[in-house]
Amino acid sequence: IITDKSIAIAAIKNDGDALQNASDQLKADKELVMVAVNNDGYALQYASDELRADREVVIAAVTQNGRALEYIPDELQTDEEVVMIGRKTYSGEF
Repeated sequence: IITDKSIAIAAIKNDGDALQNASDQLKADKELVMVAVNNDGYALQYASDELRADREVVIAAVTQNGRALEYIPDELQTDEEVVMIGRKTYSGEF
């Protein structure tokens, strides 16, 4: 588990999926999570529940990878802008 933010940022800049190895505290750090989802939107799955419900984080994630729609909470599943962006960047079937 990575507990040092600077190490986590370096790892996440290289591979957004590295967020899964961050401590729970870092998974709740919006700056760190934004770095991760801008690198790999699918990294949203590893973010804290609070940040998975943060519209700014979600939009960044689905803009990078529409598959991140799988990990957004119900209240954002009905947000037309979020869903539209996600569908544009989704590489699979709905």
